[in-house]
Amino acid sequence: MSELMVDLHRALRSRHCSRSTEKAYRLWVRRYLYFHGLRHPAEMGEAEINAFLTHLAVERRVSASTQTQALSAILFLYGHVLGRPVGELEGLIRAPTSKHLPVVLTREEVKTILSCLREDKWVMGSLLYGSGLRLMECLRLRVQDLELSRGEVLVRNGKGAKDRVTMLPRSIQPGLRQQLCRVKAAHEQDLSDGWGRVPLPDALERKYPAASSEWCWQWVFPQKNRWKDVQTGQEGRHHVHATIMQRAMRDAVTRAGITKRAGCHTLRHSFATHLLEAGYDIRTIQELLGHKNVSTTMIYTHVLNQGGHGVRSPLDAL
Repeated sequence: MSELMVDLHRALRSRHCSRSTEKAYRLWVRRYLYFHGLRHPAEMGEAEINAFLTHLAVERRVSASTQTQALSAILFLYGHVLGRPVGELEGLIRAPTSKHLPVVLTREEVKTILSCLREDKWVMGSLLYGSGLRLMECLRLRVQDLELSRGEVLVRNGKGAKDRVTMLPRSIQPGLRQQLCRVKAAHEQDLSDGWGRVPLPDALERKYPAASSEWCWQWVFPQKNRWKDVQTGQEGRHHVHATIMQRAMRDAVTRAGITKRAGCHTLRHSFATHLLEAGYDIRTIQELLGHKNVSTTMIYTHVLNQGGHGVRSPLDAL
């Protein structure tokens, strides 16, 4: 099993899959193997895959998206690790699909929540709402990704390994400049201590050995404390962990007295819905959000209180 997981790890890395995708695929492959008593997947086929996925839908009652993720992990295992494509999965019981409308905050609710955030958390929350960023897109921003003079944010390697440019609100720029000043002071202190290096994407660290300590490559939202590699003794900083911002957002929603089930991604939903309410066309919003298909963006048209044609309730006419 250990050799199989190593091969899976290499296959995922060679295709530049994200860390979250790698973590999820490894989890589902392990659950698939344990479900069948640690039999080698080369000894199993469509029947065993059907049995596992049906177990998830019937016994575990997982959602359709969760079952699809498990199926994708198993298909990746057979197709890219074992070199054996999976045939037709006949008789597979699929988890029931359900379409949930995204939770959207009002403008006043967004303003109240942001007022409950402080310092870098306020900057992150303002970027999630003001630029429509996903949480990890925000946390992975580097100094060179910000174009303050042009009011733009370059999102590198977003969902689907795509780059895009979105807006940088002018109202956030003073707070963002203060955040950059704090980060630069910490970076200069790290350099004076003999560290100040950050991980670089792909093979850039080997190609440009000195780039990892340059100011332009530093995280906009670094960790407060340096991490230490116990094997090499090297110290550095990674970006803020997602749970820190998620916890801060949850506390802000509670303090604001909002009963909606709102999280970090709710600010992105609110960004798209409020742009639609302001009259911006769906294609522009699709580009800002980085959606591959406009049908994904169309879900926000169903969230608008007035409906697609501004229909007025007959009760209001009485």
